[in-house]
Amino acid sequence: MLNKNKAGRFGSLIFLVLNSFLVLGQESESIKNVDVLIDTTISYQVIDHFGASDAWSIQHLNQWPEEVKNEIADLLFSREKNTNGSPKGIGLSMWRINLGAGSKKQGRESGIRDSWRRASSIIDKNEKLQEEDFSGQLWFANAAKKRNVENFLLFLNSPPVWLTSNRLAYPTEKAKSNLPEENYNDFSKYIVSSIRAFKSLGIDIEYVSPFNEPQWDWAEGNQEGNPYKNAEIAAIVKDLNREFILQEIETKIELGEAGRIEYLFSEFDKPLRSDQIDDFFNPESENYLGDLKNLSSSISGHSYFTTSPNDKAVKKRKKLRKAIAEIEGLKFWMSEYCILGGNNGEIDGKGVDLEMNSALYISKAIHNDLVFAEASAWHWWLAVSPYDYKDGLIYIPKTMSGDDFQDSKMLWVLGNYSYFIRPGFQRVDLKISGMESQDSDVLGSAFTSLGEDKLVLVFINQSGFDYKLNIDINGFKSDKKGKAYVTNQRSNLKLVEMSDNNFSVPEKSVLTLVFDKEKD
Repeated sequence: MLNKNKAGRFGSLIFLVLNSFLVLGQESESIKNVDVLIDTTISYQVIDHFGASDAWSIQHLNQWPEEVKNEIADLLFSREKNTNGSPKGIGLSMWRINLGAGSKKQGRESGIRDSWRRASSIIDKNEKLQEEDFSGQLWFANAAKKRNVENFLLFLNSPPVWLTSNRLAYPTEKAKSNLPEENYNDFSKYIVSSIRAFKSLGIDIEYVSPFNEPQWDWAEGNQEGNPYKNAEIAAIVKDLNREFILQEIETKIELGEAGRIEYLFSEFDKPLRSDQIDDFFNPESENYLGDLKNLSSSISGHSYFTTSPNDKAVKKRKKLRKAIAEIEGLKFWMSEYCILGGNNGEIDGKGVDLEMNSALYISKAIHNDLVFAEASAWHWWLAVSPYDYKDGLIYIPKTMSGDDFQDSKMLWVLGNYSYFIRPGFQRVDLKISGMESQDSDVLGSAFTSLGEDKLVLVFINQSGFDYKLNIDINGFKSDKKGKAYVTNQRSNLKLVEMSDNNFSVPEKSVLTLVFDKEKD
């Protein structure tokens, strides 16, 4: 029952979801209780978006049947609901478009062994539109737009091959940039022309990210890539900003895309290519960029290699949050992640896993980035993957003309956040009594909408027990018509029938609760 005390505070909002989540008609024999306190008067970061990228598979889907492409697009972008009230898809609010360097057209001469990782540019060196080469990516960009995706970001792994030193999309000298200094301005003009090419095709690019994981050497030829020192990044960004102003481009320049979050707040193991928050945003630094008109108010990093063990993951994110907080107005975007490497023996990136084990692991990674790093954005790596790896939300066979795909539980647990927490939502305080440890069975986070007319709660239950939630809310008057959506082994964001506002979070699940504000 919902009870309001004299102070206007909700007391003991009791939620009980019966074990019918898991076994219809049977009550759980192992339900535990947990007290949750939410205070919407204590607020943290504003959320910009949740996203994923179109690398590398989307370009190869242009020959797939329209019906199948639309099904995949619905899973990624749709904000609609099925007839049973459950979401059709995960409602991404950011779509990252890979602006390739032209290695696809080079074929085997590109030196990139995996043909699926060769990528196309939207224009050629004469600025002629390459619409056919980019047709798969353009189809999905338009599909995202039709489904009301709010933000598009263009990211480059390498400058175009006609501007690089070796005319390839990766360097042949380790730790040396493949972009000669004399080509910096041509690179800026190329980015401007690419943004205009997209605009001519109906896609407005809100952000451009010219550098990807500049700390890595990229000389192996496994994909397009290029290393940069901080000084090189600063010089290119200053030139690009000037070109944007000159040509009246409103797109914002995104900095960072650091290969590990440590490179944002410390030197770690890459001198001259790290400590980027201080180097780019300290006015005393030679590489200061903080006063540029077209610079984004965020800096981005990738959560790879820092998600296990959990105590160290949390510690690193707290250090990152502290460094971000020292720069007024600066935000952190977690702009790329999938399950990569061995993760301290907890989970291996190799091998597809469509089930809840991997999904629960990434849900905790999302939680840690949002709560401890205070990320304003969270982006997955490959929206669609053909690989036997835990890198995709949706999986397809490695074929140019297929029609078969599989959705993963990783897709749906991301949807527990992305579908409901929209751009402009703000995280508010949530505490779980007796579960202050970062390795607790139940983790939770809370968010209010821009107009504070919605409250969204996301709970992760990693244990083998159901937990009844005794929820006490301060500062938000609910209309008592909350809805619950669960992702577990049997359900994908399934709308759960409520009985007298009684709920619990089932074992090994992610649960989203949504409440509307009481109308005056």
